Amino acid sequence: MTTGVLVAVAAIALLVAVLSGPSAPRIWLASTLLATGAAMSAAVRVLASGVEWTWWSTAVVAGDRLHLRLDGVSAVFIALLCAIGSAGAVYARSYWTDRAHPHSARVGRVWWSVLLLSQGFVLLASNGLHFLVGWELFTLSAYFLITLDRSRRDARAAGWLYLAMSHVAVLALFVFFTALAARSGSWDLGPMRTQADLAPLFWLALFGFGIKAGVFPLHVWLPSAHANAPSHVSAILSGVTIKVGIYGLVRFSGWLPMPVGASWVVVMLGVVSAVLGVAFALGQHDLKRLLAYHSVENIGIILIGLGFALVAVEHGDAAWGRLALAGGLLHVWNHGLFKALLFLGAGSVLHATGTREMSRLGGLWRSMPWTTGLFCLGAVAICGLPPLNGFVSEWLLYLGLFDAAISRAPSTWAAIAAVVLLGLTGAMALACFVKACGVVFLGVARSPEARRAHESDWMMRGAMVAIAGTCVAIGLAPIAFWPSIVTALGAWRPGWADVMTPAPLVTLGWAHVALAVLASAATFWLVTRSRRGLRYAVTWDCGYAAPSARTQYSAESFAGIITGWFAFILRPERHARLPAESLPRSASLVTHHPETVLQYLVEPLSRATVRVATAARVLQHGGVQSYLLYLVIGIVGLGIVVLMGGGT
Repeated sequence: MTTGVLVAVAAIALLVAVLSGPSAPRIWLASTLLATGAAMSAAVRVLASGVEWTWWSTAVVAGDRLHLRLDGVSAVFIALLCAIGSAGAVYARSYWTDRAHPHSARVGRVWWSVLLLSQGFVLLASNGLHFLVGWELFTLSAYFLITLDRSRRDARAAGWLYLAMSHVAVLALFVFFTALAARSGSWDLGPMRTQADLAPLFWLALFGFGIKAGVFPLHVWLPSAHANAPSHVSAILSGVTIKVGIYGLVRFSGWLPMPVGASWVVVMLGVVSAVLGVAFALGQHDLKRLLAYHSVENIGIILIGLGFALVAVEHGDAAWGRLALAGGLLHVWNHGLFKALLFLGAGSVLHATGTREMSRLGGLWRSMPWTTGLFCLGAVAICGLPPLNGFVSEWLLYLGLFDAAISRAPSTWAAIAAVVLLGLTGAMALACFVKACGVVFLGVARSPEARRAHESDWMMRGAMVAIAGTCVAIGLAPIAFWPSIVTALGAWRPGWADVMTPAPLVTLGWAHVALAVLASAATFWLVTRSRRGLRYAVTWDCGYAAPSARTQYSAESFAGIITGWFAFILRPERHARLPAESLPRSASLVTHHPETVLQYLVEPLSRATVRVATAARVLQHGGVQSYLLYLVIGIVGLGIVVLMGGGT
């Protein structure tokens, strides 16, 4: 089948899924899998051939003809959408069942299909007006998915915050697209690099798409939305939805001329997001909120790659920019995959125990071995450790930064700083996931809920295994995915498609295979040896005769030293009940890390705006004479402005 036929099949199948969602869950699942399979085939076809697909409608829709485009850039994101969309649909059939959620399960299936359809449309739209329509539709569908469990106040609050920030982004993008259409003379989108007067519009795109991507400090909606949404929704929010923001930045940074200094702003935002994202993650006690802040971190890593690619363009298309962008684009895939795996694993824990609080978990490896193994595999991947996919994309990014550092260009010192801070981010991510895996899965159960935990069923495990297998495949055979990334590079900037394959890429794949074989052999030997009989003994307890679950490391105590380094931005809130006698009956210390940007910046500004608006209401009192006076004052003010600028 041709690319156009595959896209049409995917669209029709998703429409069937929307209609069948409320009453026919099996048809909904089959239609969703058919749609994602067809769209994935179309994306792979474009990535493999490098041939762009475009289509114009004959009919006018919303005032203009439809123009769809599937090239290397959009195909990268379409492929990710299909992978996570299909796995999430399978997972949801067991995680969010009709029996447990008789109303929201039916509604959730409909909005899931609408989300896939609208995000796919945004990724294909090559018309600014239609892009905005699709953007607004997927924003609303994501809101209804976040608030599926409307009985919970936290979920409703998270949904409203997401919706408010999303509409701030929509406002910026509306101004961006309308100004773009006014200056170019058409709503149609495409390369406009020669029109220098369009360069300032990139700042609007950076703000609008940056909010959706969760770039620090525009990320304030992200932690609560990802933490309070159902876990399969969290997976697609983190895996795909925030990547649509990245898509907008990648797409329009390739199509538009860049304003002076924009590349360095993107680099700075990437570094800040990476370092502070993982710092906030270390301070979390909620497992899903911890994962949410790691989304901010990984968005920062992607932006570092994009930012240095833009710097390279400004320095004569330096070859190291290709490696930096290749690492960033591959990390779009990789983060989408391992973060979806981690959220689905967290959902399995929540499904089994009913809590996200790490202080109430522990010892789950005994009752949930599949979930433990798959979550830990995702943790290895997100920490950028071999032999999994996270290492490959970060390795490509490091190669680009190392080449930039030795190029003796103005970017040298910035590249060195980025390497150091990226290494710091990786080390902190490793510490964070040692904490998460250790506190949640190891040790002994800290609550009755953890002691009663059970393994998830085969559909939930199957979805996680499929994503985990893809993480392993990219790690063991990176050379197989390199041509797709090269196609995307060529679509982003003509002339970059001739980038040579990094010589060590094949060697890296074989090294990963060898490491995987050794790890598998060691695991097999340990399992075989354990079946011959193990001798159990009490853990050394410093002479304390009555150890309990409370003597284990907690989520806060494990990361306390590192989070102390960032106390200036984390602003920890400590609630202590100190012992008042030699042999106290009880004492406690609880530390909470607020969302500082939201609590100390956004909320005060919002309250100030409300106060100003309330005070301004006195001007609206129904007196016609006063309204005429306001009109006269306005006309006089405009006249003064015109007279002051009359000489130009």
